[in-house]
Amino acid sequence: MRYVGRFAPTPSGPLHFGSLLTAVASYLEARCIEGEWKLRIDDLDAPRVEPGAIDEILRTLECHGLCWDGGIYYQSTATDRYEAAIETLIGQALCFDCTCSRRDLRNHVVYPGTCRHRPARQRDNVAIRIRVPPIEFEFEDRLGGYFAHNLAEDVGDFVIVRRDRIIGYQLAVVVDDDAMGVTDVVRGSDLFDNTPRQLFLIEHLGFSAPQYTHVPVITERSGVKLSKHTLATAIDNRFPAQNLRTVLDLLGQNPPMLATVDALLDWATSYWRLSAVPRGATLETWQSI
Repeated sequence: MRYVGRFAPTPSGPLHFGSLLTAVASYLEARCIEGEWKLRIDDLDAPRVEPGAIDEILRTLECHGLCWDGGIYYQSTATDRYEAAIETLIGQALCFDCTCSRRDLRNHVVYPGTCRHRPARQRDNVAIRIRVPPIEFEFEDRLGGYFAHNLAEDVGDFVIVRRDRIIGYQLAVVVDDDAMGVTDVVRGSDLFDNTPRQLFLIEHLGFSAPQYTHVPVITERSGVKLSKHTLATAIDNRFPAQNLRTVLDLLGQNPPMLATVDALLDWATSYWRLSAVPRGATLETWQSI
């Protein structure tokens, strides 16, 4: 089966170094074996979409030589696929309407099952949750190794449709990856423990599970992850070769001092080693980025 990877940024702002690191890792994993690398824009959460962010993301990827295969997949155009998946899950009696607010659940790490006796009627101003069984879902991460969660004990019944009717991340990502034919997912380690929930949905939707690789996320010296939420500095597109060298260094690839983006990507595609990527969930920067 041909390798198909993807990069799926949320257009809530421009890319920062953490997102560039993930993009480069997923790109090189695909290109080093002549696989496909696709681009998805995760724009389901319309209130969080920042005007101009999509164009800025595309400019940054192109500036750094990260060219994707085929057209761009936009989540906002996949409504019919999500609705079909919800109906499939409802048909298996896995879903229920949940009227619990964040305030109701503020003292609970795991959902307490308050509404799990309800049917799923998809009413306004209620969330839809999935009833999870007390069994472990496990997977072998290509970088992080074996991982398992007992869904009932570690997570509880999780949301697939929010109260504002926006499709939940866990459902959207598995529907999107299947629609795009994704065989391998390379993403940040902050999403590591989402994987068992997604495998549960994949099984019940009859999809093929991709292989997963979770690369470390970049943190500041304070331990805070670089993110748009913490106002991480946007990538400066004036220095793409320097940016790529920094990312390749962070990924443990020890790149040579090549002057151009094309030369760096050619070298990195030929010499990419996933085994050299630092193990662990986080990667503290030793330089200002």
